Amino acid sequence: MADSPIPKLQTCMEIKSIPPPSFARMSTELSTEELLKEHRIPFPFFRRISERKESTWIISLFVILHLIAFVTTMAVNDCWGNSHGQCAFKQLGRFSFQPLSENPLLGPSASTLDTMGSLRLRYLANDKQLWRLFTSPCLHAGVFHLIISLFSMTFVGIHLEQEFGPLRIGVIYILSALTGSLLASLFLQDRPSVASSGALFGLLGATLSGLIQNWKVYSKKFATLVAFATILLLNFILGLMPLINNFSNIGGFISGFTAGFMLLFKPEARKLHQNRRGIFEYDVKSSIKLERKLDRRTSRIVSLVVLSLLVAGSVVALLQHMNLNEYCAWCKYLDCIPSRWWSCSDQTLECQAMVSAAQLTLTCSINGKYRVLPYANVSHARIEDLCNLLCS
Repeated sequence: MADSPIPKLQTCMEIKSIPPPSFARMSTELSTEELLKEHRIPFPFFRRISERKESTWIISLFVILHLIAFVTTMAVNDCWGNSHGQCAFKQLGRFSFQPLSENPLLGPSASTLDTMGSLRLRYLANDKQLWRLFTSPCLHAGVFHLIISLFSMTFVGIHLEQEFGPLRIGVIYILSALTGSLLASLFLQDRPSVASSGALFGLLGATLSGLIQNWKVYSKKFATLVAFATILLLNFILGLMPLINNFSNIGGFISGFTAGFMLLFKPEARKLHQNRRGIFEYDVKSSIKLERKLDRRTSRIVSLVVLSLLVAGSVVALLQHMNLNEYCAWCKYLDCIPSRWWSCSDQTLECQAMVSAAQLTLTCSINGKYRVLPYANVSHARIEDLCNLLCS
């Protein structure tokens, strides 16, 4: 029997190329949005300060200056001497505070704030004391105001300074403080008010604008907005009490918001590609930079125009001695809301003072109330404080 042919065994091997891992894709295959998503970082509020070694000297300097200004104010106030011991926390002696019935924020008297350079209608409109625009941003109305304001400023300012650098944050801080004081001068009433929170609201405005234009860079945006809104509302509500000017807060916020669009561009863009190496790296970087330039140019121009109009308009209105309260009857409630614990009146109150047997008797000409004080050596400014307290 003839041998049958043996069938040959054929082996077929199919070689498939293994796709490269996602992190090894060519840079040109990634869009700008995908690159940003891969490298999103938490907003500065939610990153440890210890992870960043950048200096925070500018915010620290402003905090120290505010503390020095407040201690100096309390030394000038000298409640123990000027109010003859009728003070809160008498153990502090010269640095004790006016009673809460006189200053609900636990601080100096209204006349002391006038002496230290607070904003007041009579001094700007009648006496042309424009230097108060520069001193009022340094003053705080009391301990409660000081603690809340400086804590908020430290929390917001240090994170922003480490993220964007001391120079840009310092410019925003000073610009917001002066712009806030300038806008506050257009809504003044005849009672003292301080404008120290204007700079804080400028930092808050810069926080919002920085978050908006860097929206694709940061994560934890909802938590950031919650923290932002909490700090904003707390300090705005505090500004509804007497002696704190809320219009400086509004002006500072607008100034910081617009300045943020001009100064706070993407802080981490230079680090997006630090782990990517290849011949196409430069092209991708260039495309991102071009897109950012086009996005920022419009926002910077608009922000510059808005800020310039605000400052120029406020300066012209101030030089023309305009009081915008005459055109807006309800605007005064944005600055101070009356309460049974304090008065928001700016009326000129008169009291009859009579000295007899080392006693001072003050009688309010409006409601007939009187008060007998066991001392007679009282300054005219202090008599005005007591008269306002008696007639309110």
